[in-house]
Amino acid sequence: MLAELLVRDLGVINELSLVLGNGMTVVTGETGAGKTLIVGAIDLLTGGRADASLVRPGAAEAEIQGRFVAGDEEIVVRRVIPREGRSRVYVNGHLATVAALTELGQDLVDLYGQHAHQSLLKAAVQRAALDQFGNVDTSELASVEDRLRVNEAALAEMGGDERTRAREIDLLRHQLAEIEAAAVRDPDEEQRLSAEEDLLADATEHREAAATVADLLGSEGATAEGLASAIALFRGRGPFTELANRLHGLAAELADIVSEARSLTETLEDDPAQLAYLRERRALLRELRRKYGDTLDEVLSFRDETSQRLAELESFEQRAEALEAERAQLLALRTRLRGEVLAARTKAAPRLADAVEGHLGGLAMPSARMEVVVAGEAGGDVTFQIAANTGHDPQPLTKVASGGELARVMLALRLVLSAGPATLVFDEVDAGIGGDVAKTVGSSLAGLAANHQVFVVTHLAQVAAFADTHVAIIKSDQQGQTVSDASILDPDERVIELSRMLSGSPDSRSARDHAAELLASAARP
Repeated sequence: MLAELLVRDLGVINELSLVLGNGMTVVTGETGAGKTLIVGAIDLLTGGRADASLVRPGAAEAEIQGRFVAGDEEIVVRRVIPREGRSRVYVNGHLATVAALTELGQDLVDLYGQHAHQSLLKAAVQRAALDQFGNVDTSELASVEDRLRVNEAALAEMGGDERTRAREIDLLRHQLAEIEAAAVRDPDEEQRLSAEEDLLADATEHREAAATVADLLGSEGATAEGLASAIALFRGRGPFTELANRLHGLAAELADIVSEARSLTETLEDDPAQLAYLRERRALLRELRRKYGDTLDEVLSFRDETSQRLAELESFEQRAEALEAERAQLLALRTRLRGEVLAARTKAAPRLADAVEGHLGGLAMPSARMEVVVAGEAGGDVTFQIAANTGHDPQPLTKVASGGELARVMLALRLVLSAGPATLVFDEVDAGIGGDVAKTVGSSLAGLAANHQVFVVTHLAQVAAFADTHVAIIKSDQQGQTVSDASILDPDERVIELSRMLSGSPDSRSARDHAAELLASAARP
């Protein structure tokens, strides 16, 4: 619901702030006070068209803020309309587009009257409303439609025509054979081959290096002789005991190095055949990576995917046959379900029309005729039509000329249908009516407020008397300009305002008595 509304510099409104509650709220005031601007402000909060002419004279921009409460969630919408430039939209403090605000607003508010945001004017909403009224279950049909889409997508993914499929099979077989012929098993094979190739390619140099090192560090080499002399000099000298021990260890380490170097010279042998194999193998692996992946791991993944796709194509006939059989069953089931949904919608349509007509008579439209037209597959094309006067052909709701008539039709529809946005705003709903009809309209709006927050702009006391909250718009002259403000009336103030609406003389004793009588008769238990 709309919990709070703030309006600045919009039309004749200087600054207006309202904290709103559940139930029915009416807005009243003298002609030109700016009652409809309140509806216009809510319209702007739900994506309505911004016009720079709405900015109050002397102000640089108009601003409207609304705080909506939906369960545990709060949504704060802010709309800024500059005198020059484009309007700006903020949702919960973040910039947003008007299109996004319009989409959000459809779930928050319905406006009925001279504005064009009524959700019930949309074909999809009319269809859903008929289904709700007639308890039309479309879930099984929707499930079948989904399964058909999955089935058709699976058929499309299997491949195109037979010739295209044959070419793809040949390509996949070639690619798979090339990878499998390489017998790649280890994604780290290239690293191992590189190390082995390096060893074999320099085998002679490796042996020569090892032999030279053995000669330099061996017992007859200068390094060994120098090390032995150093140990002899430190032997028996106390201050150098630790150093002598370290030299002994170094001599032992050198002996081990010499031994290993000589052993390696015996194991490193030239193997031209193995070296050629390694180089050929590495070239093959590089070619595979060039074609099928940056790494051998990716090549192996490509192999697995190719094998799976090839298996799918090779089993095409069986899979296609199964999918086609499933498709035939689904198509038959869809045809049956569409027929059932069409029958249910066709049966519910006149009942919904009759129910709405039953309310229109008491809403100053005694000659109105309502039709719910059902057409298309499964009756998916649902159109609400109305003929406001005798002798006229029913027309879609979007073509109803009178704002008051459209608002009353929408009121009748909402009285029949419980679903819809939490906040319903009615402007001009009482246009051209009075007396007992006005009481019926007020009572109907109050009944609607049992399940919705209802916001009504009215000039009729008979309607205003049914309100849970009464907001009065009061205009005054300030420095040569007309300025309007709003206030929520207490019980005594309501009597005075209703008196003004009844007679134009809020001080009239008889008018006040009549106002008090209206309030008493409209009071809900």
